[in-house]
Amino acid sequence: MESRHRRSALTLSAVAALVAAVPLLTACGNDAHPGAAALVKGDRISMAQLQSRVGAVRDAQRDAPQGEQMIKQSGKLTRATLDGMIRERIVEQAAEDAGVGVSRREVQRVRSQLEKQAGGSKQLEAALLRQQSVAPDEIDNRIRMQLLVEKIADAKGIDPMSPNGNQQLTAELSKVSKRMNIDVNPRYGSWDADRSTLTGAKTPWLRDVTGEAAERGRQM
Repeated sequence: MESRHRRSALTLSAVAALVAAVPLLTACGNDAHPGAAALVKGDRISMAQLQSRVGAVRDAQRDAPQGEQMIKQSGKLTRATLDGMIRERIVEQAAEDAGVGVSRREVQRVRSQLEKQAGGSKQLEAALLRQQSVAPDEIDNRIRMQLLVEKIADAKGIDPMSPNGNQQLTAELSKVSKRMNIDVNPRYGSWDADRSTLTGAKTPWLRDVTGEAAERGRQM
């Protein structure tokens, strides 16, 4: 079973965009929820938390070669980041429901593999910052989320690489998200129920933090 997780973690560039159908509820940018970027199951994602994560990416971009270009290419970073923070909570709930988890050791094992493929830790950090606007301190969390999604799929008997795997996984995560009362501050856009994402965001459930990123890292 573990080998299957390892194989899928190294071939995620073939996985199509996966989104969950999360209903748009009432806006939270009002007196009832001051300072909230979103509410998920009543838990706040504060504007301070959102801006902290965005700021970490911007700081890393400014310090990187071609930083100005990266900043221009990630103009919708705040909305994309909030979209990702909401998705993290959906994945956490789905993992709890499925009775699966990811250990620190698993995350470190995969990260070590990626660093070897990329040619070192700095090369991996550079590749993920450039390709996906992932700050260095968020890499472990991104790997953990990816492994959780894989384990959720495995627990449900879903092969994400199969012709219908994407739709099946999306349906499973959609069931979870519909119970979570997701409530988004309208200043960050609106939740598109048809596309199941914040307007302007195009984020797959499974992001390639593996083979493709490492290969490009070697070329940078």
